[in-house]
Amino acid sequence: MSDTIAGLLLERLGDQRLGLVSQDGSWSWDEVVREGAARAELARALRVEGPFHIGVLLENVPEFILWLGGAALAGASIIGINSTRSGAYLEEEVRNTELQLLITDSAGLALLEGLDIGLTRDRFLLVDDPAYADLVAKHACEPTRDPSIDATTQLLLLFTSGTTGVSKAARCSQGRLTALGRMNSAKYDVQRHDVAYCCMPLFHGNALMGLWAPSLVAGATVALTPRFSASRFINDVRRFGATYFTYVGKAISYLLLTPPRPDDADCTLTHGFGTEASPEDQVEFARRFGAKLYEAYGSSEGAGMITLTPDGPVAALGRAAHDGVRIVDPLTRDTCPDAVLDEHGRVLNAEEAIGELVDTEGAAKFEGYWKNPEADAERVRHGWYWTGDFGYRDAEGYLHFAGRSGDWIRVDGENTSALLIERILRRHPAIVAASAFAVPDPRSGDQVMAAVETPPGVDFSSLDLPGFLADQADLGTKGAPRFVRVSHALPTTGSNKLQKKAIQLEGWRTSDPVYRWEGRGAPSYVLMTAADKDALRTEFEAAGRLRFLP
Repeated sequence: MSDTIAGLLLERLGDQRLGLVSQDGSWSWDEVVREGAARAELARALRVEGPFHIGVLLENVPEFILWLGGAALAGASIIGINSTRSGAYLEEEVRNTELQLLITDSAGLALLEGLDIGLTRDRFLLVDDPAYADLVAKHACEPTRDPSIDATTQLLLLFTSGTTGVSKAARCSQGRLTALGRMNSAKYDVQRHDVAYCCMPLFHGNALMGLWAPSLVAGATVALTPRFSASRFINDVRRFGATYFTYVGKAISYLLLTPPRPDDADCTLTHGFGTEASPEDQVEFARRFGAKLYEAYGSSEGAGMITLTPDGPVAALGRAAHDGVRIVDPLTRDTCPDAVLDEHGRVLNAEEAIGELVDTEGAAKFEGYWKNPEADAERVRHGWYWTGDFGYRDAEGYLHFAGRSGDWIRVDGENTSALLIERILRRHPAIVAASAFAVPDPRSGDQVMAAVETPPGVDFSSLDLPGFLADQADLGTKGAPRFVRVSHALPTTGSNKLQKKAIQLEGWRTSDPVYRWEGRGAPSYVLMTAADKDALRTEFEAAGRLRFLP
């Protein structure tokens, strides 16, 4: 049994089942491997001293997949570049990965115009250049793997999403991706007959670990679309005969906002895998499209810590995969007691039960970040792997996600879960996405602020947010947002995740409308004017708390 992606690819030689399909054409698995081999040979011919790092700045087009195969056979690493980044941030992110070759197109070239990413123009290969196809064809050869390749050979540098801070380049070896491919093909039931619709960006771990690698293991067909489109989704599913897909962030919310059609469930789609779909959206998606969603815990740095439990609570992540997976107090490292839940599922003993998710046996499996020892040290401490994610375990042994370490808001001396507030807001039929976070109180502690995204044409008054919140039995007395930002397009990462850190840093100082709670009892909101915002800042200054503003 092969333990490398290169080995898996060579096992597909001679396989005439459709391996790759897009609007640009189709390739059997045998052709996919042979096209990858030509690109491997081209990469070897162009190799120079230094890390064998190849950047790919493309949408979801066949060339991205073929270069993944080429890098695997050549022993090189692929660095997928996020096309939603720009300027100095993009320049620094790419330059730090020490590329020696860049695969892009005219659009990518324009995005990089004026940036110094550490490469001269002659090290760029433009896939839409008329000479490109001939260049690749000249390097056609019988597929082989570089003899130096083994399970430890680095294949990917995956930029973390950067939702809560600066992104980091997580290392992923051929062995780890192979193991994930085997595990996820079984976990998410990806089989040879499946057609896996890839609508999430290939520069993100979700598409690579949750779709491409499992499809390679199973011999399933990968169907590419350039980018996610909610309006095009169901038509693409029918056109490709797709049975499986992956998603991240707001994708499911956007799909459910499309106008329903009487034949929505009359399609080939059977299942999907992803993260951040609310329990309500999971149920509605299954009802409308007839496909089951597998919500699971994972990250670019590590996975496999939690076992799916389809029959468990819909909001639970699953059960610990082994005894080393625990919820612990970050300060004492003691295992937290089980959560005590009320009839609404709220944690009554949050101070004791909520802690950080760790794997006491996971340090050796963590492959680290590219040249970032500080970030490595944050992940591995005391011989344990620390996820940076908080959670709790219920009395039945199910693990629940409780947000990142900064996702807790302390109001009047009481901890309030930002994640719970977000989930409650997302129940509103006109709210596409929501982010809840702490903003400082002018006197002491924090207040709750929320940023919500609504479809164009939906204004704040039509939400009747006070009435909606009053009807939510599981919203604690401290959970109603004191400030609400309303937007038709909250800032997101390239994988549809909200940029929570950027949203929090803006707070109420944003060009979007912001409404402030006033009065006592049931919340009532009024639009903040520029003068209101200035007065609030003056209030902070008078209280000596100006330094608490981000």
